[in-house]
Order: sequence, then structure tokens, then C-alpha cells
Amino acid sequence: MATEALFSFAVERLGDKLIQEAKFLKGVSRQADRLLTDLKAMQSFLEEADKKEEEDSRVRNWVSEIREAVYDTEDVIEMFILNAQSFRTNFFLKRVFKELIIRHKVGKKIEAIQLGLRDISNLRETLGIRNIGEGTSRSAQMLQDLRRSTPSPRAEQDHVVGLKKAADKLVNQLIGGDQRRRVISLVGMGGIGKTTLAKKVYARTEVEQSFSDCRAWVYVSQDCRPRDVYMRIINQVCTREQVEKVEKWEEHKLEDFLHEHLKENRYLIVLDDVWSCGDWDCLAKVSSNDPECLGNVFPDGGNGSRLLLTTRDINVALRADACSTPHKMQLLSKQKSWDLFCRKAFLDHVDAESYPPELEQFGREIVDKCNGLPLAVVVLGGLLSRNTSHTQWRKVHDNVSAYLDKEGKMGVMTVLGLSYIDLPFYMKPCFLHLSLFPQDYVISTRKLLLLWIAEGFMFKQAGQQSMKDMAEDYLNELISRNLIQVVRRSTFSGRVMECRVHDFVRELAIVKAKEQNFFGLANYTSATNSSLFTPKCRRQSIYSDIERYASIEHSASSLRSLLFFNLGHEICSISQLDFIGKCFKVLKVLDLEGVELVESLPSIVGKLIHLRYLGLRHTGLKLLPRSIGNLRSLQTLDTNNLKKVQNVIWKIQSMRHLYMEGQEEEIPLKIDTLENLQVLSGITFNQWIQNDTSKLTGLQKLKLEGRYEAEGDKFSNSIAKLHDLRSLYLKASDESSNCIPSLSFNSCHHLSKLDIKGRMQKLHETFQFPPKLSQLTLEASRLDCDPMPILEKLPNLLTLRFGATSYLGEEMCASANGFPQLKVLQLLGISGLVKLNIEKGAMPQLMRLQYPFSTRIFGIEKLPNLVEVKLAMRYFSAVALRRSVETQFRTCHLHWNTS
Repeated sequence: MATEALFSFAVERLGDKLIQEAKFLKGVSRQADRLLTDLKAMQSFLEEADKKEEEDSRVRNWVSEIREAVYDTEDVIEMFILNAQSFRTNFFLKRVFKELIIRHKVGKKIEAIQLGLRDISNLRETLGIRNIGEGTSRSAQMLQDLRRSTPSPRAEQDHVVGLKKAADKLVNQLIGGDQRRRVISLVGMGGIGKTTLAKKVYARTEVEQSFSDCRAWVYVSQDCRPRDVYMRIINQVCTREQVEKVEKWEEHKLEDFLHEHLKENRYLIVLDDVWSCGDWDCLAKVSSNDPECLGNVFPDGGNGSRLLLTTRDINVALRADACSTPHKMQLLSKQKSWDLFCRKAFLDHVDAESYPPELEQFGREIVDKCNGLPLAVVVLGGLLSRNTSHTQWRKVHDNVSAYLDKEGKMGVMTVLGLSYIDLPFYMKPCFLHLSLFPQDYVISTRKLLLLWIAEGFMFKQAGQQSMKDMAEDYLNELISRNLIQVVRRSTFSGRVMECRVHDFVRELAIVKAKEQNFFGLANYTSATNSSLFTPKCRRQSIYSDIERYASIEHSASSLRSLLFFNLGHEICSISQLDFIGKCFKVLKVLDLEGVELVESLPSIVGKLIHLRYLGLRHTGLKLLPRSIGNLRSLQTLDTNNLKKVQNVIWKIQSMRHLYMEGQEEEIPLKIDTLENLQVLSGITFNQWIQNDTSKLTGLQKLKLEGRYEAEGDKFSNSIAKLHDLRSLYLKASDESSNCIPSLSFNSCHHLSKLDIKGRMQKLHETFQFPPKLSQLTLEASRLDCDPMPILEKLPNLLTLRFGATSYLGEEMCASANGFPQLKVLQLLGISGLVKLNIEKGAMPQLMRLQYPFSTRIFGIEKLPNLVEVKLAMRYFSAVALRRSVETQFRTCHLHWNTS
């Protein structure tokens, strides 16, 4: 249960807090220590309660009382620290008097909590909850078993059955037949596979070729916002210059622009998850007086343009195009359901018949109860893939039989609930945290992991991996359990970059989160302006109407996390944000990303001394208040495009992740006091060189940008001191007075990723590169000599990317036995490259190759493991491209596509 995890994390944090803040807790430290001891005594009973909570409401209430006691303890101690900090500005006698009063009050509150814990402890025996010992060996073992039994979570799997015929039919409808614009709809209940089928069709080669110049995929969702939909389409079908031109336009101007752009092209637009006829009318701008009208946004150019629409309501499909027959998604047959279940439960590579007969019998009966709903089959298969014991399968079989007899959404929700119950206790808070994000919201995994760390959902123990690595493991396990969907992966590393949560899974997270006072979601009514959340609410998400939220009475003084999403694109002033510092004094997470702020942050934010995460990316802020230097607990500051960064960051010695790309003005910035820093992104070359970098021993990721004016040896030495560095990105602006010299990174034994953007004197010698370098990107380097003879000798290089103007020559050559480990080679934007010669024995492991259409590759047939070739064909027809490909790859058997 999530309470066990939250309890463990809270007790751990409180213990650390008592040590760190001893000077502030003077006078109440003994009472606080005794209270912490009492709380730890309760911890050993929670795992037993975990087994009974779902089935016994009395146990659920008991656990709830423990949770409230933990919350109360956290509130009392952190408010006392906050008050003690404020006393330091008072005169001596006044300070002493106030401290005595506050200590007396805190002592009374601690005594009341201790009395409550005694009552809770007495109730434990009545409920039959025994002491089963401390520790989390069962959960740890589950995680180990999972890692041993499943493939890498970064290797995306495709579990699709029974859709080939439907996909073929849809492809024919999209690329052939009527030349009038048609809307082809996929209709069915949630979880039946509409989006899965649409993605399959959208990715088919013949569809890509038929709509190569103009196609887009957009999620619509229940909260349909036409302007957002139009901009997402424009982002995919227009040039960057066109996007920048229109991104501030009003909705009606975007309608006209999109109409005119689409009119000139044969287009395919996928509108995924359209909920109502009104949403369709609003998107297409269909006149309510003339339902036969095609609308003003998606024109009919008589060139075979198509819209592909997914919806749960057949009336939406008929409204969109009465002349097209909607494709009604069918439930899976028993055999196809079983095939899908086997792919999940037996993880593809295991033969189902190799399992004991009774396992297969249980599995088939479980599948029967899914009634052919793919979502239910996939979730249950994923649940059972973690444990193949007869007892576990019987337990799931017996529990699911009653749940899935129900029709519709509730049955599926119950199945998803089983996956939640099966989560290790330490992972449940991460799952509940997903409830904070809006429906169909694409979540940046970088941000998500940093939020989990700031929340305290994982804590590092001696000898263990870093908290960020631990958080990424949690994310990957949630993905493997089908509770998070992957939106985008890194081309280079395969790491998940963006994700989202299925509607049903999000609803489940919301239900569980509300049960535990984990979070609150704004639900505005015109009847009241009172607080929208309970006083004990720990987290809040605000999706829109920020002005109204700022104006109401806030009673949730215990709030720890406040996230704004600003789906309404509102603009806020300083005065509208003052309430945050006044009402939420123990806030730990404040995320304002995307909220358009017309001025600076209010200086009162500097009083949030418990704040760990401050997200200010894409807010339009140009200046941070100097009071930000008072945020002594801050671990992550995420901002960009500031006019300048105040030289107060050095005071925040708890800082671990500092993002500040795009500074407009460069001023000295002291950062060498930040000895806990792990990520530093956006500091300029000149700011960096002015610091003693030998103190930043924990730095793992560094991004430097701006004008490069440093001396080569001095700069090289500043990097060489970073013995734990894993990733380095150097981005020198065109205004740099010096070229990036040949730098020596061979002392950076952990450095595996190197990106260099900017003019270079010459390429580094092989021995100057990091010994474990696996990813290398060069861009705007303007190299005259062929870089291959140097780079091919790097023994661990897996990915090599050449960006625009990285090489000015016409030929490259990979020698025999060169690039022994290389798997990905990208030659992007090297417009002058005429020939790449690959000698026999070179690049024996190469799997993916991308290069310009104008470049000729010699020796491609000598690459034994090549599986994909991608050609840039922006200025060439598909027919010309195919002829070239057929000529060049006549002797090869591989997959190729275009970009």
C-alpha cells in the first residue's frame, strides 16, 4: 500500500530533519526523538496491514489514522523549523519570549500525537495485525525477479493480435478509392484497441508514402481545445518558420491558416479520442445550421485527403462523415485473447506449453473472464508475468472471476486495481503521483523523475544507485506493467523521453489518491468561493482558471506540492502569486511551467525554506528575485531564457539539478559552493571557467553554452577534474572569438556521452577521447579532414551522429576493422558529402544508417547486421527515391524508410 511507502519515506525524512535542524529544534528535540521512535515502532506492522487493507474497512481506517499521525508529525516539526528560522531576525529578548511560547505549543502538539499513537497501537491487536518484522525483502525480491524475467524495458514491445485484416482494409480506405476528402472512423469502447489499430495503420509504409508531405497525429481527449489541436497539427505539417509565425495567433486565425495550408496538400490527419459530436463540430467548424457542411478547417481538395478518427461514440463517426461506414472494433475471440495473453504473461520468448498444465488452465479461465477486451487481457497478462507460481495464479484467478463478470468500465477498473495492489509498496506513491497530470497529457520523463525525487519517494542508502537511477527504474517497471505508456524514446539510447497515462489508469490513480488524501484536483462551482480542498490535502493540481484559484480562501496549510498546468494559457502577475508564499509555507514542490508570468516571481517565494523543486520553464520570466538564495532546501531549479541569473545561487548548497539554458546577459555566477550538484545545464563557458570546478566532484551531466573565449588548456583542465562526469554538451555560439580546441577528456573515465556544437580547430586525437565514450555528436564543427580515421578507433562507440556543417569534405571512408561496436550512424545535414566508402570488415555491428539522399554509399552490402536505412528526401520525389534505393540496395535485404 502507498501508506507503507509514504510512512517509510516520511519517517526517514523526519529522522534526517532532526539531525540537520538540531539548532532550530533546541528545546523540543527530546520530544521529537521520542515521537519518531513511536512512529518507527508502528512501521513494522504496516506490511501485514497491506495484506488486509483492501478487504477489511477496519484495517483501512486504522492505516488512515497512522497516515494522519505521520502527516501531523511532519506538519508540527516543519512549521516549528519555519518559525524558528523567522525568529533569527528579531531582537534577543523578543526572540527568546517567542521561542518559549512556540516550544510550549509544539510540545503540547507532540504529546497529543503520542497519545493518539497509543490508541492506534491498542487497536492493532483488536484487528489481528501481528508484528511480522521490519524490512521489505518481499518487494525487493519481486523487483529482482522482474528484472531477471523480463526483457529490457527500453526495448519497446508490440503486443498486437487479430488486427491484420482490419489494418489492411483501413490502409486501402486511406490510400485508394474516392478522391474526395473522407473521414474514416474507428469506434469502440475504451481499451478495445482503437488507438493501437490507428497507430499500426499510420505507421504502415504505404500510408507514409501516400501522405509523405503532410500528415499529423493529434490526441483530442475529453477536454477538447481547438486552438491546441490546431497548433499540434501545424507543428507537424508546417516548417519551423511557419510555426514561429503563427504560434501566438488567435484561434480563428489559426483556422484560416490551417485550412489554406491543407488545401494545397494531400493530407492525413489522425484525431485520436474524440468524445462528442460537439467536439467534432468545434474542431472542424461545422455550421450547426448545415450538418452536411464539411467544415472550414479540413478542406476537400479532391486529392484523396483523409482524416482518421477514433471515438467511443458512433454518433461522432456518423456526424463526421455520414457517407463513410465506421469501422466498429470487435472484441477478441477466445483464441486471439489467449494469444495476446501468452505474449504478455509468458513474455514472448517462452513457450506457453512448457508451463504446468494447471497454469495454462488458470490462464485460459482468466482470459475467458476478460470477455475479449484487449486492455483487460494485457493488464492481467502483465500482472501474472511477474510471478508464475501456482499459488499466485490461483489467487488472481479467484479474485478476477467476480470482477470481470461486470460489464463496461467498472470491470476494467477492477482489473487495473489488481495491478495497483500488486505494485511493491515503495512504487505506489510514484503511481499515485500520476493522478496529478491532466488527461492525455504528455509527460516529460526528465521532469517526472525530478518531481518524484523532490517528493521523497525514494531515498539513497549507502552503496546503492543514485536516486535518479532508482527513479528511472521505477518508471521502467511501471511501463513494463502497462501502467504507463511510452510516447517517445531516445533514438540513441532507447531511454523513455515522454510518456502518458491511459484514461482508465489515470482514473484508478485518482480514486486511490483521494482515498489517501494524496492529492486534490480543482472542481470549480459557481456556488462557492471557499476552499476547494481539504485542510489535510498534501498535493494540488490546477489545470486552468489560475486567477480564480488565487482569489479563493486557502485552508490547506499542510500543502506540500502545487502543480500548475495552465491549459487555458492565462497570464499571471506577481500579485496573483503572492498567496503561494503566504498560504503554503511548508511547500516542497512548486511547478509553474507554462504559466505566462508578466513580471518576476514575488520575493515572498524566498520564504519557502522547505522548497525542494521550483519549475519555471517556459514562463517568460526574465529575472529571479534575489530572495531565491534563501531557499536552502532547494534541490532542483528548472528555468530557461532568463535575461540574467542573479549571483545568489551559490547560497543554495543543497542544489542537485540546475537548469538555466538561454541566458540573455552574461554576468559572473558563483557555483563552486554547490558540492551536491549532479546536473548543471545552461551555464556559459565564461561563467564556468571563473569557478573552482574541482569542488564539483559529484557532477554527472554538464551543458555549457554561449561564446567560447577560454584558453584551451585551462578549459580542458576544468573538465578533467570532473571524475564522475557521464554526459558533456558543449554549445559554442557563432559569436565565439575562438574555435573549440582539441580538448583532452581521457581522464573522464565515466564520460559516455559527448555532444560538441561549434567550430573546431581540428578533431581530437583518438587518445584524447574518453575511454568509455559510447555516444558522440558533432555539429557545426566545420571539419576539413575526414574524421573517420580517428573516430573508427574508439573501441566503445555505439552511436555516431554528424549534424549540419559538421564536415565540409566530399568523401568519408571507414577502414577495415574500424568502428568495432558502432550500431547507429547518422549523417545529417552534410550537404556536401558525395561518397561514403565502407571497407570490408568495417562497422560489423551497424544496425541503423541514416544519410542524405545525395550521398552514395559504397560497401553497404558488406554490413552483416544492417536492418534499417533512413534517407533524407525533403527535396526529392518518392519515385526518384525508390529508384535510387533499388539501385543502391539491390543486393541487400533490409528495411528502409525516409525522413
